[in-house]
Amino acid sequence: MSAAGIIFSNLHDRNIAELTGTRTMASIPFMCRYRFVDFPLSNMVHAGITDIKVITHYNYHSLMEHIGSGKDWDLALHSGGIKILPPYITAYANNVNTLYNSRMEALKSVHHSLQQIKQDYVVLSDCDVICNMDLNDVINTHIKTGADITLVAKHIDFTSRESHNGVMIEADENGRLTNMIIHPKNHTGYNYINMNVMVMSRKFLNSMLLEAIAHNYTSFNRDIIMKNKDIMDFRIYEYNGFVASMSSFKEYFSASMDILNNQQYMEELFNVPGRAIFTKVHNSAPTSYSTTASASNSLIADNCTIQGTVENCILFRGVKVSRNAVVRNSILFQDTYVGENASVDFTVADKRVVFRDGGKTSGTKENPVYIDKGTMI
Repeated sequence: MSAAGIIFSNLHDRNIAELTGTRTMASIPFMCRYRFVDFPLSNMVHAGITDIKVITHYNYHSLMEHIGSGKDWDLALHSGGIKILPPYITAYANNVNTLYNSRMEALKSVHHSLQQIKQDYVVLSDCDVICNMDLNDVINTHIKTGADITLVAKHIDFTSRESHNGVMIEADENGRLTNMIIHPKNHTGYNYINMNVMVMSRKFLNSMLLEAIAHNYTSFNRDIIMKNKDIMDFRIYEYNGFVASMSSFKEYFSASMDILNNQQYMEELFNVPGRAIFTKVHNSAPTSYSTTASASNSLIADNCTIQGTVENCILFRGVKVSRNAVVRNSILFQDTYVGENASVDFTVADKRVVFRDGGKTSGTKENPVYIDKGTMI
């Protein structure tokens, strides 16, 4: 069994527009040191996948900087490795000069590159779902059942917050897909939600893309899954571990705080034996704590300076919290500065934000405040 990987970096940018103004969904910072793309990348690497293509759209400069040569994922290889594919890499792929808006259009835009895949199977993954998944088991299950496509899904209560931007999947007792409902707002009770991870054979992917190009299909779910659900074998792989769906800015904040405050979630994401989550390594100085500092229930990255109070927070590299400043229930991205006597609560501050001395910023658990990159307040 050999498999290649395809990661979609931009498909869900609009869901978290606050954080994707200058970056892709894949490169959104997460939990002190990670980016969203680290999770599908690590899942693939642990499954022995060493040929991975990342399909981009726009704003992918920070993604390129983060991935680099791929050495931090052991993907700096002469053959295979990781490649970032900009949209429409051939002139004939886009004769109307527009960017893609869907998974199918993204695949069609790089069809020429996908034709060069030599592995037997292909794993496709978005970047909006955070989990630590055994993809080996998913691939082996797909092969064993002989399905045309295997979709990874989570069984959830559809009165919960995860459902409103998701895709609900209905399946029979054998795990065969029978229906797919997008944004199931009026559904209640337990059912499967699509995790945007799927497995198929290379031959099936290529034949599907040729058909999509010939018939000008634009939607993977509507034009492939729904049109063929009664004549092809589409199956569900039920994932039972922790998963966080990043369907909105509020979900991003809530998921980050849920993980921070739940040791079981932390264990299921970052401490699974043999399945570490890899990320770009920075050789930074350790964080400095002064005699006036107080920090509790927080994740604080390297090269921070803590002189004030930090409670229930996630701080990225280079953050400084000055004397008598109080930061609670907040996420501060790289190189954020909190001035003396400032108060920050329920806030997400992007890179290089400056909170002036004595300033106050406060949101709520349900409505956290977002401060744009480089803002001084």
